[in-house]
Amino acid sequence: MRSVTGLLYVLQFADSALPVGAFSFSNGLESAIQQGVVRDPASLKQMVLAATEQAATLDGGALLVAHRAVLAADMQGLVAVDRAVYLRKLNEEMRTMTVRMGRKLGELGAHVLDTPLLADWVRAIKSGASPGTFPVGLALVTGALGVEARDAFAAHQYGVASMMLNAALRLMRVSYFDTQAILLEVNATAEDLYQRVRADTIDDIRAFAPLLDILAATHVRAHVRMFMN
Repeated sequence: MRSVTGLLYVLQFADSALPVGAFSFSNGLESAIQQGVVRDPASLKQMVLAATEQAATLDGGALLVAHRAVLAADMQGLVAVDRAVYLRKLNEEMRTMTVRMGRKLGELGAHVLDTPLLADWVRAIKSGASPGTFPVGLALVTGALGVEARDAFAAHQYGVASMMLNAALRLMRVSYFDTQAILLEVNATAEDLYQRVRADTIDDIRAFAPLLDILAATHVRAHVRMFMN
């Protein structure tokens, strides 16, 4: 059974207030609102569901692969999955988001945890040998803390949904009641998503959500922007 301490570790690294810069990003939501794709709580829910499904098959699957590499102390495997995640991000803004958050998480982890593997990864990022994506950073931190892969996946999925819903409160007419109701529904899908990707290898991680990629691409040229993507 999960210990109380282990549960607190999961809560800490799933917290939207974790200082890795998640508040600066909307995961494409700002552009979706500007383009009229998201306009009310119902369409907001559909976008968050699509985003968390995409996150599960790409970043979530990569997190699980990286978590196994952490347990095996496989630095070469970590760099390989880090590169695979980065190369599967089809637009500039999503690549920017994952490496800015990942590098911040790596620096934070190296400061609070004394683990050689995490320190080696931070050095690999600084040397340019590894991109520094967020799911790999989360795998390193949670793995070092003894958090199980399933719980690390849950923390990641929660982070994606909470990032977008917190952004929605600043971008559109939606209430805290609406966003919490949406979050409850989105959270209910996490177990099925985990079962879908739990055995994935590095060759299996993938994403296919053309509309989300197009929205992120158009956001680069937006005249007014509150979020970095």
